[in-house]
Amino acid sequence: MQFSIWKYLLLLVLLTTGILYALPNIYPSDPAVQVSYISSSQSPDDILVKRVRSSLSKISDKLSESIEVRDKFILVRVASSEEQLEVRSLLFSDLGDDSIVALNLAPTTPDWLVKLNANPMKLGLDLRGGVHFLMEVDTETALINRQNGILQDIKRVLKGKKIRYQSAYVDQNQSIIINLKNKDNFLSALEIIEKDYLQFKLIDTEETDALSLTLVLSEVALEEIISEAISQNLTTLRNRVNELGVSEPVVQKQGKNRIVVQLPGIQDTVEAKKILGKTATLEFRLEANYDTPRSRKTTFSFKESSGGGTADLENQIILSGNQVASAQSGFDENGFPQVNISLDGQGGARMHRATRNEIGRRLGVLFVEQKTRTKYVEDNSGEIIPVQESYEIKEIISLATIRAALPSNFRITGVGNTGEASELALLLRAGALAAPMRFVEERTVGPSLGAENIKAGVMSMQLGLMMVLLFILFYYRVFGIAASLALIANIILLVAAMSIIGATLTLPGIAGIVLTVGMAVDANVLIFSRIREELKLGKEPFDAIVAGYDRAFVTIWDANVTTLLVAIILHSLGTGPIKGFAITLSIGIVTSMITSILGTRAFITLVYGKRINLNRISIG
Repeated sequence: MQFSIWKYLLLLVLLTTGILYALPNIYPSDPAVQVSYISSSQSPDDILVKRVRSSLSKISDKLSESIEVRDKFILVRVASSEEQLEVRSLLFSDLGDDSIVALNLAPTTPDWLVKLNANPMKLGLDLRGGVHFLMEVDTETALINRQNGILQDIKRVLKGKKIRYQSAYVDQNQSIIINLKNKDNFLSALEIIEKDYLQFKLIDTEETDALSLTLVLSEVALEEIISEAISQNLTTLRNRVNELGVSEPVVQKQGKNRIVVQLPGIQDTVEAKKILGKTATLEFRLEANYDTPRSRKTTFSFKESSGGGTADLENQIILSGNQVASAQSGFDENGFPQVNISLDGQGGARMHRATRNEIGRRLGVLFVEQKTRTKYVEDNSGEIIPVQESYEIKEIISLATIRAALPSNFRITGVGNTGEASELALLLRAGALAAPMRFVEERTVGPSLGAENIKAGVMSMQLGLMMVLLFILFYYRVFGIAASLALIANIILLVAAMSIIGATLTLPGIAGIVLTVGMAVDANVLIFSRIREELKLGKEPFDAIVAGYDRAFVTIWDANVTTLLVAIILHSLGTGPIKGFAITLSIGIVTSMITSILGTRAFITLVYGKRINLNRISIG
């Protein structure tokens, strides 16, 4: 019956750490409303604070609130969910389009715990709620983007085959029109289109003065493009959510062209809305050269983000953000923010071809962002209602002279501050959206079972746990006390571990905890039953205890290891709720092995280990 001092110290450290990091979970979060500027480069200033206070003064007689100014946002704490919704509605209508107003939950963890990086465990939408976004994909823009991409590809093929054309463009009916120079060019282009572009229905016009090809997408191709656009947006949103560090998110298609995003337990809802809602990407274009006919016909003037001037860029896009393989923010030799970009194979080859013969010209990096603003209009009944409309912003963030043919890896500068550089790198790294999206609906999701059901669920768990503890105490006496303390310690360590790693607890996760508790009790039952058998065989109490732990360990180890393997497989192959169940089960297996074996043996050794003449033990 020996138990080393270092094992006692290890258990003491683990239990103390577990209590500290599980403690924040007893402090409930406050309902709150979060306000920030749309631009990431703008921190809340006195003007925004005054506007918020002025707006809240309209309902100050019935509102209990406190205002906190943080680095990136203003936080308005309120007393109830009803006040939260009222404050959000008021601020949303008063502050206008230059700010974002979002629902949030503000933690109340004491500062001394925050300094230890002890934070409460996140709860899923089915327990605590979270942020729910319904987003609509602009499929018409997706079609236009795809048509323009195909058009550029056709142009390159025709130039490579030395087939001359007068003009090639996408008309307002989303058809590609190609006007050829002569009949030979017409026939050669017709052969290429019929062979390599089978997704189009071809309408050809062969006249003396006009030799043209009209390419119209088939119904199958249209559906395929829309489906691919939504699939790409789903992938991109999932990548962006992963960049935000959200556990167990839900990103799924709803209907024909809508996507549901649920972010359980997220704290910074404003940042989530910024990242998810942006359709930001890059377009690389050459600066207009008015000595060439092409530049005189197809150029557009864009505003420069720094300096406030304008510059003319060619309409033809060399490549866009979807050819970016990776992007990282950093600093140049002068300490200014920059974004280091690596292109994929196709993008690198295209960039090299486009710049190798343009030494001395300037290459513009155009930042393209789709935004949404709110207008208030009067409906048929005379009621003022908010209506969202989309608009596009295009700004030149870099305009540098080409010194040599650009490779696959290069950098862009002039991206603003470090926050904007990091945000741009994140958006490019997560992938470009195939089409713009707008927020159709934003709301905070309450517990799916309702407050009363959650209360009843917690009460039933407490009642069940109490009955298990009473049974163990009655049936195993002193050993039952050891098992009960180990069970409580197991739950503390499990909650602490989930809080430390930032895991989100859902209803399936609770099922994993319940299963873990059962397995922990089962381990102690195996040990105690083995000790009883050893006593019946006539062994001394000390020998029976040692044999009980040693011989039951093999069975407990096998059972827990096989269950852990299953949990790992569930986590790697499953999604959403299945992952939640697997995470709590995996952590619970580890903590239960520590508490049910190491913990109970430490307690039993403290009780019986120092007795010289032990004739009887209290094990029922």
